[in-house]
Amino acid sequence: MISFDLSNLYAVDKKHGMSEKDVMDPMQGIGHYMDKIKARDQDFYKIVNDDETVEQVMKYAESVQGKYESVVVLGIGGSSLGTICLRDSLGHLFGKTEGPRLHVLDNIDPSFIAELEDVIDLSSTLFIVVTKSGGTPETLSEFFYFRAKVEAAGLKPQDHFVMITDPEKGLLRKIVNEESFTAFDVPPKVGGRFSVLTPVGLVPAALIGIDIRALVAGAREMRDLFLSEEVEENLPFQLASIQEWMDHRGKPMHVLFPYSQKLIKLADWYRQLLAESIGKAKTDSGRETHIGITPLYALGVTDQHSQNQLYNEGPNDKFFMFIRVGKMGPKLEIPNPYPDEPAVEYLKNVDFECLMKTEMKGTMQSLIQNDRPSMVIDIPEVNETTLGQLFMLFEASIAFLGEFYNINAFDQPGVELSKNLTKQMLMPS
Repeated sequence: MISFDLSNLYAVDKKHGMSEKDVMDPMQGIGHYMDKIKARDQDFYKIVNDDETVEQVMKYAESVQGKYESVVVLGIGGSSLGTICLRDSLGHLFGKTEGPRLHVLDNIDPSFIAELEDVIDLSSTLFIVVTKSGGTPETLSEFFYFRAKVEAAGLKPQDHFVMITDPEKGLLRKIVNEESFTAFDVPPKVGGRFSVLTPVGLVPAALIGIDIRALVAGAREMRDLFLSEEVEENLPFQLASIQEWMDHRGKPMHVLFPYSQKLIKLADWYRQLLAESIGKAKTDSGRETHIGITPLYALGVTDQHSQNQLYNEGPNDKFFMFIRVGKMGPKLEIPNPYPDEPAVEYLKNVDFECLMKTEMKGTMQSLIQNDRPSMVIDIPEVNETTLGQLFMLFEASIAFLGEFYNINAFDQPGVELSKNLTKQMLMPS
């Protein structure tokens, strides 16, 4: 199970860090905020009880097993980032697989689209079209493009497309109903950036052999902690409380810093979750204020060599959330062909995991010495269960953050404005 190590937070100067009392004794009880979250009528934490959908997805994946060499997700933002995280966190980092290769077309750059065509065979490709609204212009344009390609190749579109969209509304649902495409529902009360544990993430995950039952079970374990009114148990509440404290004390930039190559796309997924949920304008007594925490991410050890100079000696306006993995992978010893060379004596009897974890300690210690606050999220290993726990940890913490700031964490008016303006500009004059 995931746990927190907050000792780094307590080790820095008090004007930059927190005490254990600050974390564990909130101004108002969890129940007060939980009532407000429930009043939002969102289902992100309820869907982990939907075993029926999980079994439907598994049944579908089993029915098409061996039929496709490539699976291509057509989606953007919340319709793609969770899937990319699932693929890269739980699959082979260099794409080695016994099942289909999963590609995610999350941009409309013509080069991206054309070069995808270079590596897929339409006759053995399944396209998954993902848009909750059923009208996302980027996704629809990709669907129209590849549908035309499939039809031009003499293939039946219903054999090569599966849709994931609103159960009742939108153009994509209309197409499903009129043309009998296979389809799965995005629950109406689950926003796109909270949808990784719905068919949005579960369908592509199941198709490439990820154990989605274990993924959802892990999320359910964290959801149970989220519902606890004991601060010591409620990790999402603790995380949100720490983040709000840091923001209000001049640290509005929060760096998610996994020391795991497998988890860098989790940080990418979290960036959207935090930015769209908490970056809001609100009006109090006729005065507009702008709320937000800026999400950043770094990868250990890679970004020790690209960002640590700024983090240690630049403005002290950042809070760091490290992810530390207990079991990182196979034990790979580092040979030393120069045993008499003092310059590399420190590598004697060291393996790569030991080196990586020691470098992590050095990074954290340097931040402490420069009074830069941080915490550690500990996970035993990267697998379906722990990834499910991480998804729910961050989603639930965002729900609390929204209530701390008295904003709606589940809408995105700034995004909708951009979408509407784009459509207006493209309309014939």
